[in-house]
Amino acid sequence: MSEFKQLYSPLIQSAKWYSVQSWALEQTSHGAWLLESESLSRRLAQYCQHFTVTVLAQTMISNSHLSVMERQLVGDSDCLEREVMLYGDQQPWVFARTLIPMTTLSGEEQDLVDLGDIPLGYRVFNDKNSRRDALEVANLGTQQQPRWARRSRLWINEKPMLVAELFLIESPVYAKEKGC
Repeated sequence: MSEFKQLYSPLIQSAKWYSVQSWALEQTSHGAWLLESESLSRRLAQYCQHFTVTVLAQTMISNSHLSVMERQLVGDSDCLEREVMLYGDQQPWVFARTLIPMTTLSGEEQDLVDLGDIPLGYRVFNDKNSRRDALEVANLGTQQQPRWARRSRLWINEKPMLVAELFLIESPVYAKEKGC
């Protein structure tokens, strides 16, 4: 599992993010995935028999280890960093890194620390006071072989967190592009 973290965590942290308006996503097969405003986990689960999450790491990090943009999106609080792999039928589909500020981990949201292998989207999008904004996308591959990623801020009861997701080659995001 740590090979996934070693490979994908630096990629997602060094991504050059662009606003969704910079890309013509609406006309592409992957655009619907990148623009998904609800739970990505719920959507992925519809494309497989067994949807699972494996926690690769969960640690507290100082806000000094966050990029300037990350601090702008989630504030100056230290964060819980959660890195997971989402699997569909035992195939790695998405690497995700979530930054949850300590200020978010209070009240009803303190349970976010104990999610374990429960998808974050299942918890966040069960709450009627949840939303997604600040959506950005990146291509971490090439023009010929894109490896799409997205980053967005999730809000639950007006408390922020930042989620970055890298769609891996076996992900259904690329199914139409592979002719499936």
